[in-house]
Formats: sequence, structure tokens, C-alpha cells
Amino acid sequence: MEAVLARTWGHPVTVREARQLAGGASREIWSFLVEGDGARRLVMRRDPEGAFHPMDIDREAGVLVAAHEAGVPVPRPHAFGDGGDEVGRSYVLMDHVDGETIPRRLLRDPEYASARASLAAELGRVLARIHAIPLEKLPDLGDAVDPLDELVAMHEEFGEPRPALEVAFRWLAENRPPAAGPALVHGDFRNGNLMVGPEGLRAVLDWERAKVGDPVEDLGWLCVKAWRFGAPAAVGGFGDRGALLDGYAEVAGWRPSDEALRWWEVFGTANWAVICRRQAERHLSGAERSVEMAVLGRRVCESEHDVLLALGLTEAGPVDDPLESVEPAPADPHDPPSVDGLLAATADFLRAELVDGPAAGADQRVRFHARVAANALAIARRELRVGGAQRAAHAERLAALGCASDAELVAAIRSGSLDGRWPEVLDAVRALTIAKVTVANPRYLAHPGA
Repeated sequence: MEAVLARTWGHPVTVREARQLAGGASREIWSFLVEGDGARRLVMRRDPEGAFHPMDIDREAGVLVAAHEAGVPVPRPHAFGDGGDEVGRSYVLMDHVDGETIPRRLLRDPEYASARASLAAELGRVLARIHAIPLEKLPDLGDAVDPLDELVAMHEEFGEPRPALEVAFRWLAENRPPAAGPALVHGDFRNGNLMVGPEGLRAVLDWERAKVGDPVEDLGWLCVKAWRFGAPAAVGGFGDRGALLDGYAEVAGWRPSDEALRWWEVFGTANWAVICRRQAERHLSGAERSVEMAVLGRRVCESEHDVLLALGLTEAGPVDDPLESVEPAPADPHDPPSVDGLLAATADFLRAELVDGPAAGADQRVRFHARVAANALAIARRELRVGGAQRAAHAERLAALGCASDAELVAAIRSGSLDGRWPEVLDAVRALTIAKVTVANPRYLAHPGA
């Protein structure tokens, strides 16, 4: 960093207090203090070893520069590299921006009450400014592609039949609205990638998925239920769709239709399911062994539930947690504790020592991953308790429809061969999805839709 910044700024600097921050599912995030002709704090986003990323870092930096010049609130970029310099991997360096990005704090802390009240409209206005950036001001982002075709192709790379997503793909194909592009699309504009202060938005972060496409995609992505973090409001958990669209129209001069927004919200929900599966592949392939990526694979079912919810094909409601309602299997013939008891003891250790204990504040990344690991153990315990019964019940539902597997059910949904029994198909898809979420995260089923 010292060598890079000395070349960039034309004078020597000293870098201190470098630390990797928690989060950053696709790129590492580092913070450090730079001294020399004053002092300032910078942030670096860097590619991890072997990780998939959707955009070369130099193009991401170019988009960030164009957004900064267009008056979009973003961290000021200073330098970037492709891995050929002292940093060793692709990176972009930018100003540190004070504020809060953690959604649960933004949605609950009294400090941000004023920001929450106006944030949906403000974000609509900011998105309109992003979409107005002339394409000729941007680096080459490639040609616009058909988003639904691309999404289905990414899903099919894994060869895993997912009936809930197949229902969504079919609805999306049959209800596509007129295109509203092309324009610069941020690609990941949502709660968690927004730096917010008590007064409102301070910066739009994480531009690595920027592309040329339909601008309504950004609006729909912001409304995806995953970004509400349990809060009821449709836009990021803090606002309503009408305020978002009104703010957008105020700057853009046109207002996307409610139907187009809903289509892109459903699309975004299905897209998040595929992204979670793709992130999990980083762990499953061995390219990047990570408990965070492993658990993301089990979160795909949350988005499957959300897409059924967005289509009005299921309802939110509480379910019993198997850890509280189903007794674990005994240890026989082995000595106690049982497998369930061993997993529970390990999870208790992680929470007591690394999440809530005296070591928790020493390394926030360790604390974060310890919490994820404890959740992974809870998933394993639930599956041990109810997985067998769930598999048997699902096999019975498939057999009643004349299907031997999920692959046959997906083929029937795609071909329409079971359209005459569509309510039964939806019952089976709904029951399968609820069963999976009951194991992965039963509390999620009670999160309200909007």
C-alpha cells in the first residue's frame, strides 16, 4: 500500500492499523490509516484467492470514477490494480466513509429513525442519477444480455432440480414487462451496500456487479425480501414501493409501472437464490473452503420460499423449531452424549467463547464466522431430528403426482404436463420448500412479506 500510494500521490506515506473487516462475501475488505501530508483512512477491496467475481477490478474502478464525477454519493477512488503490483491481487483503493451499513442497526436503532423515514424516496432519486450516467462515460461493460436467459443458464450449470425456482422461471417467462433500458445498472443496490448516517444516505458501495441493462432491475432488487432483514416494509425494510417510485420519477422524469417493479422483484428473488448457490460452489468445489459459503448453500431455500411468497403462492407464518419440538435420537449403542449433544456442545462453545465471550471483540471476522459455524451446527442438528421424516413425506408427494424425483417434477412444470393438477403441484412445491427452511432457519418462515 505504501508503494502504491507513494506513486499515486507523489510523496511517501506510512500505512498503519491495517485490518481485514468482516463481511465481503465476494471480495476482501481492508481498512487502514495512511499518514503523510496529513492522515486519512482508506478502504481496499481485494480479490481473495481463487474467488469468482463478476467484473474485473479495473472496470469496477472505472464505474466508480464515473459515478463520482456524476455526483452520485460514492467513496472517492484513489488507485486500483490488476494484481501485477506489490498488492499481489486485484484491488481498488478508496476513501473511508463514516456511517452504518449493518441493516439490523439501520432498521432498529433510534439514531436512524429520521433517515428511515425518507430513505426510500432518497434512494429512488439516487438510482435515477445512476441510470442517467451516459454509457459512453463508462468502461466497456459488455453488451446487455437477456437477464432471464442468463439466470436460467446459471441455475442449470449446477444440474440441481429446484421446483420452486422452476415455478418462478415459468411465471417470469409468461409475464415479462416491456424493457426500459439500456442504462447503467448498479447490480447490487440494496440494504447492506448503502452507507447511511442519521441524516440519510452517505455512499453507495460495492459496484462489482455493474452492467448495462434495464434500470428497473435495480429498483426491484432493492425490494427483494432478503434485504428487509425481518422488517415488514417492502423497500429494504424501511420504506414502501410508492415512495421509491415517486423519488425515482422526481429525477428521472418517468415512473416505472407497478407491474414492472413486481416482475423485477420476483426476478431478483430468484436471482438471489442462484447467487447463493453459486457462492456455495466456492466452498463445495474446494476453491475456497469457508463455513460462510457452506452455510449460504443452505440459505438457497430461503429465497425459494420468498419467491413463492412474492408470487402469492404461500404465506408467512411461524413453524415449530425441531430443536424445541422433536426429541433427538439416542446415542445407543454409543456412549452419551449423542451426536446431537456433541453438536450442541460445540455450538455452545463457539457462542460462549468467540461470539459473546471475552475473545469476541478481539477479531470481528472470527466472531462473525463463529456465529455462522454455530448456525451450521444447528442446521445439522435439525436435519438429524427431522430429515428422515421429511424425505419420506416428500417421496410420497412426488409419487402421488406420478414423479419419481424432483427432476421429473421440474420437467413436468416446464412442459406443462401436470397443469391439470396445478394446485397439487404447488402444494408439493410449497411443502418441500417449507421443509427445507424448517431445517435451515425456521424463524425465517415467520418473516412477513409485503
